[in-house]
Amino acid sequence: MSVDIPDILFMRRLAEAAAQETMRYFRSKLAIDNKFKVGFDPVTEGDRRAEAAIRAILDKEFPNHGILGEEYGAKNTDRSHVWVIDPIDGTRAYLAGVPVWGTLVGLMVEGHAKYGFLDQPYTGEFYVADGRQTYLIERGKLAKIISTRKNVALKDSVIFTTSPFLFKGVERAGIDRLEAKCRLMRYGTDCYGAAMVASGHADIFIESGLQPYDVVALIPLIEQAGGVITRSDGSPAEKGGTIIAAGSRELHEEALQVFIEN
Repeated sequence: MSVDIPDILFMRRLAEAAAQETMRYFRSKLAIDNKFKVGFDPVTEGDRRAEAAIRAILDKEFPNHGILGEEYGAKNTDRSHVWVIDPIDGTRAYLAGVPVWGTLVGLMVEGHAKYGFLDQPYTGEFYVADGRQTYLIERGKLAKIISTRKNVALKDSVIFTTSPFLFKGVERAGIDRLEAKCRLMRYGTDCYGAAMVASGHADIFIESGLQPYDVVALIPLIEQAGGVITRSDGSPAEKGGTIIAAGSRELHEEALQVFIEN
């Protein structure tokens, strides 16, 4: 294996190590901790064990790389190559038994997200970007190249977001405008909505309040499938915040203009 570049088999290995832990607890009576003193930001043993499993492999195979994870923090993030881990993106969905959560792992090279995957082990869907293209590998099937849907105007689009209530103030007004102008908006999708955009089943994915570990893996999935993903101010999405992904540049620009309208 190259000292710097992962292949799909290696990323699949990371996903399978995490899945052994997440599936151990999915749809079970598991203990839940709350990260917040006020409000609810859950974390489970599945989150912790999955991230630990991923980190153990990375430490062995890529000891010179940095790591940023949701549960165990940052290590050597000044390195040129930094792995970014969200062991269970969509923990609320995980707790509710709904399979729209996923394990997200991305690799940033010189600050740019270049490789990544979203693994949904319950449904057997593994979405992976290898630096050139985005693939879907389903349980028992051959890998297939996926791509975003093109030539879709906002009025004909399908939009996914986790909840409109996560958007505050002017951003909530922007969400309302998008919903009024699109064909269909659906809620409760977590990271799975990004996979639907990458595979051409939906057209726009928009979220607010993201951390880098929520989005770094999704950037190459969207971009290498032919889509565009940025922050709401048009800047790169790697740092999180409010992000908009769309299947084409034209649709992304149209959605952005509607969302940030004053």
